[in-house]
Amino acid sequence: MAEEKIVVINAEGLVAGRLASVIAKRLLRGEKIVVVNVEKAIITGKRERVLEKFRKRIVEWRTHYNPEKRGPKYPRVPDRVFKRMVRGMLPYKKPKGRKAYRRLRVYVGIPQQFKEAEMEVIKEARLKNKMIPVVTLGEVYELLSGRVIER
Repeated sequence: MAEEKIVVINAEGLVAGRLASVIAKRLLRGEKIVVVNVEKAIITGKRERVLEKFRKRIVEWRTHYNPEKRGPKYPRVPDRVFKRMVRGMLPYKKPKGRKAYRRLRVYVGIPQQFKEAEMEVIKEARLKNKMIPVVTLGEVYELLSGRVIER
């Protein structure tokens, strides 16, 4: 049996949402995808507004049935945040979407096994206007948690 080809995508400097939508489509077509350097993927918008959006998702989330219940209902680490973005663009509750989601691997930095691999850069996910303020997923994590990402 032939080994399936794994596509390695470098997320450095790419817009996270656009990249997630392209990856979701490719996963549904049956490709195995590995995303590296996800902490360097960017989110467009003013720094304060982006941080407030993530802070609200993490800290202030309460349920209607149990208003005292708090907790991180949204992932905090950049690789899990990005993986959740892709999951939101897949029909996750259907078998086709679940199988597609299992074919995705996301890493902070570049793991040793993918150092020599040929990395693909998605042109559709590049930032088109350099004047737009951006924040990287790594910066969001560092500012919200107070920890620095280990590479």
